[in-house]
This record gives sequence, structure tokens and C-alpha cells, in this order.
Amino acid sequence: MMSKTNNFVFWGLYIVAWLIFVGLSIEAGGLIVNFFFSLYNPEFVQNLYQKLDLTEMYGSRLAFFGTYSFILTISILKACLFYIVIRLMHAMDLSKPFSTFVARQILQISYYTFSIGLLSYIARQFAKNLMHHDFVTDNLNQFWADSQAFILMGAVIYIIATIFKKGVDIQNENDLTV
Repeated sequence: MMSKTNNFVFWGLYIVAWLIFVGLSIEAGGLIVNFFFSLYNPEFVQNLYQKLDLTEMYGSRLAFFGTYSFILTISILKACLFYIVIRLMHAMDLSKPFSTFVARQILQISYYTFSIGLLSYIARQFAKNLMHHDFVTDNLNQFWADSQAFILMGAVIYIIATIFKKGVDIQNENDLTV
């Protein structure tokens, strides 16, 4: 009974991971399209995804391209993170979860999560600096508001990955002795 419930929950989470991945991919794609329209046809940006209009920053190329670089990189990294989660869940065997592939995927997830948090924190500081130069950045907080959570989550996942790697080593050792 417990294994059927676990299997059901696992597949439910697998579907949720796919939905999040698709949503994050659409968001990243929309932001990329938004970026190119803001370069070549800025008056059309009002009709696009999230109406992210940074044309007022276009006077300072560093502010414009720096801000867009952070936004695009963070959104693409989030989509990549969930792609790795999907690959992990697709290849993972619940009856024998301790494998080198799973350990590597969890470690990679920790790196991506930590990177997203660190980049988000740097981007938030960059946006605060832009506010001192009379740029309005309040509408950008949604892209990096959760930086501390990602940093902490990355650290926790790294610890789990380290424990998982040790579990793989112990399982391999036990397989050799039997």
C-alpha cells in the first residue's frame, strides 16, 4: 500500500515538475522576445509578455543590458534547473534510488539553485544601485525577490547531494562484498 502511494505521489510530482518547466520555459522565451522587441521596436513592448519596458534605461547601455542580462540569465537558469529535475525523475528507479547518476543530478541541482540565488542577489544589488542613479526598478523585484531562499535551498540540496553520494559509495561497497 505504501509503495503505491509513494509511486502515485512521485508521478504527481513528476507532472508538476513538467508543468513548472513548461511555465518557466514560456517565461524565458517571452522575456527573450521582449528583449529583442525592446531593441528593435520599443513602442510594441507594451503589448508583450509582462509589459517589461526597460526603454527608459536605454540611455545607459550598461543599465539596460545589465538588467536584461540578469533577468534573462536567471529565467533561463530556472528553466534549466527544472529540466534537470525532470531528467532526474525520469531516470530514477525508486526501488534502487542510490546511483551515481542520481547523485550527480542532485549535485547539479544544488549548483543551479545556488547560482540562481547568487545571481538574483547580485541583480538585486545592481537594481538598488540603479535606483541611486534615478532609474525606476520597482517592477523588477519579481525577478530576484527570492534570492536568499535559493541560496539557502542550494546549500541544503548540496548537503543532501553529499549524503546521497556517500550512500552510493556505501551501496557500491556492499554490492562488492556480497
